[in-house]
Amino acid sequence: MTQDTHIQDVEKLLLPLLQDDIFLVEIRIKPINNIKIYLDADSGLGIEKCIRINRALYKIMDETGMYPNGDFSLEVSSPGVEEPLKLLRQYFKNIGRTVELMTKDNIKTEGKLAAVNEDAVTIEFTEGKGKKAVSKSTTVIFDNIRQTRVLVKF
Repeated sequence: MTQDTHIQDVEKLLLPLLQDDIFLVEIRIKPINNIKIYLDADSGLGIEKCIRINRALYKIMDETGMYPNGDFSLEVSSPGVEEPLKLLRQYFKNIGRTVELMTKDNIKTEGKLAAVNEDAVTIEFTEGKGKKAVSKSTTVIFDNIRQTRVLVKF
């Protein structure tokens, strides 16, 4: 059984458990059957939702005998702030937040995620300081984005 087959099997069991606005971001399976599932939700994903899904999925996986002798571990969480955005839905969810976007040609832009559509994102930023500060924006098509991370400001 290949890694991709395992991921597809876990996904088939997981998807019926996702309620409301919860969506799958990614499933990773390490060689030691350590299964990590990253979920998100448009309204935010609390720990209690992760626990509920983890318990339900674990029970189903155990009962179906997907891993004989219960030889697996399961973690369900939201992607950490260090994880880049992977899905269009995550971009929409983060409109208005500060992001750092890196293009495939290594141009870094930091600013507010102002707009998102099916093809591109628009980032608003300020150039210069004080009275010389000028508000600007740039639009980057998804095909040219290497990575986008939400920046947490304190």
